[in-house]
Amino acid sequence: MAAIRILVGSVYGGALLTARAIREGLESEGHTVTVLENPALDDITGNDDALLVCTSTTGQGEVPPNLLPFYLSLREQLPQQPGRPFGVIVLGDSSYGETFCGAGELLEEALYETAARKVGETLRIDALETTEPEMEALPWTRNWITTL
Repeated sequence: MAAIRILVGSVYGGALLTARAIREGLESEGHTVTVLENPALDDITGNDDALLVCTSTTGQGEVPPNLLPFYLSLREQLPQQPGRPFGVIVLGDSSYGETFCGAGELLEEALYETAARKVGETLRIDALETTEPEMEALPWTRNWITTL
């Protein structure tokens, strides 16, 4: 079974509810899932759990305030995570054009700089197309786990 740490970035609660739904679904299948609502670098050091970013995008493609300190610390300190698997689920609104799901791209780039290894394609969930992001995220995550 997999051990996963979900790094949550949420403004209005959609990404947090999605992360909690993922945890509930995966724990019932025997996986160990930790949802980190205000992640810090210490949350990812000292273990080798797979990382799953589950974040919304705010403003013009920016990282939500609760995830921003983690992101900035990651970029400044670059704690090496060689080969550590990670995936990205990002919620956004395609009417924002080029900045659609920008927070996911920023976190992906930062994790690449730590030598972490991306597994699978990023799941981009468009608020204009779905009102229940967890309905897309949970099946995607189940498939993602099989590729770890």
